Amino acid sequence: MNQADVTKLVSKLRIKVPPKHRRLRNAEGPEGRINKLRKTVTAIIKYERIEVNYNRGDEARQYTERLIAEAINHGDCHKPTMEMANFWLLEKELVHKLFKVLVPRFENSNSAFTRFLKAPRPAHSRNMDKAVLELRGNPFPSLQNRQANNRLLLQNVLLDAAKYDYRQAKYAEMAENIGKTESEPKEKSSDQKPNL
Repeated sequence: MNQADVTKLVSKLRIKVPPKHRRLRNAEGPEGRINKLRKTVTAIIKYERIEVNYNRGDEARQYTERLIAEAINHGDCHKPTMEMANFWLLEKELVHKLFKVLVPRFENSNSAFTRFLKAPRPAHSRNMDKAVLELRGNPFPSLQNRQANNRLLLQNVLLDAAKYDYRQAKYAEMAENIGKTESEPKEKSSDQKPNL
């Protein structure tokens, strides 16, 4: 089977997948790692926005994207897709949400189904990096400030007032300097004596 035929069998993910897997160590070994990822995928489908460790969120995002893509491509009548949904979703009522709520939401989408944002890290923290993993189109307020240059934001109002005060001080200084330079030549011309 050549490469072109294989791409038709496996759906392409809309996110960048790193070449190496994340090191999610667990005392239970590889099985414990998969169980952690199953809990994370279940949580993202259930709550639609979660905060997790960066590595686990990045790895779980790939499985969530693949699960939603397979659900869109094959539907709930496809046995392997239903087995995949039963494996990854620990709460079985979420299988219904996957096919009846998320598939209609994302079936005409051209971008990734999830959004992955790095969470702020407290200063001098020894904790691991955190991230927010969310499904697009969730009912929560957006975490991204789309209007970074909004003039009504507090910091922008304060900066505008500071700029205004600075300019007024500079204009006053310039006016004072202009007044001095105009008066100085007149005084010099009256003090000068004509040469005979």
